[in-house]
Amino acid sequence: MDDATGRLMELRFAASESAFDYFASTRAYLEQHGKPVAFYSDKASIFRVAASDAAKGMGITQFGRALSELNIDIVCANTPQAKGRVERAHLTLQDRLVKELRLRSISTPEAGNAYLPVFRADYNRRFGREPVSPHDAHRPLRDDEDLDRIFSWQEERKLSRNLTFHYKRVMYLLEPGPETLSLAGERCRVHEHEDGRVEVRHGDKLLPCRTFFDKVPRVRQGAIVTNKRLGAVLNKIRRDQQERDGQRLASRKLTLRQKNRIRSAMARADKAGSP
Repeated sequence: MDDATGRLMELRFAASESAFDYFASTRAYLEQHGKPVAFYSDKASIFRVAASDAAKGMGITQFGRALSELNIDIVCANTPQAKGRVERAHLTLQDRLVKELRLRSISTPEAGNAYLPVFRADYNRRFGREPVSPHDAHRPLRDDEDLDRIFSWQEERKLSRNLTFHYKRVMYLLEPGPETLSLAGERCRVHEHEDGRVEVRHGDKLLPCRTFFDKVPRVRQGAIVTNKRLGAVLNKIRRDQQERDGQRLASRKLTLRQKNRIRSAMARADKAGSP
């Protein structure tokens, strides 16, 4: 919401208040209006590091880091009443917007996001006001401000002597070459994009990188699947479990009694799963 006019500037339905959802909304705002002087927000963890984490050296959030790169300040309100104009707008959205969606039989996030520009234009026409000063404090985006890079999840990693590093249980390897061999032991920055792409940079230089070893199983615990795929997923889980049991049986660290227990459990599972 624009503080000078009370107009809604950006609306979006999202599954959760994640950093990437805020990245997407902020990017849409910047591309349409330019860079504001500051964002005025509450003290949610997306915007502000908790005092306990700040004491551990975690002084900035991913969203705060992105705004810092764009030279945009963020001011956190101490109480909900301090940003009362936004809270009053929320009451309108939670009441009038919900009714408008129902009248138009809109029940999916995709359809809702397609309708929001229409609702926003009507809201601003009815409730917006002219600013006291005609000066627009927004600044244009610079050519060197790469929003794809800025609005990515960024973390630092130290390269091993073999040019490898770990990120989210995956080992990555920099392709050996003239531009990477001298970086052993150096710190690099990992950029994860919303679509899952991972890039590695040293300074402003993009480095060639590939997955070397993935510790994450393909079927993750708590994955949501449809009933039609459930049988195939369970079969995949069962094969993975049998493979892990086989790897444990090959280990020299287990005693004979422990291996016999694993073999007995595997036999019972095979018997239960047979037609």
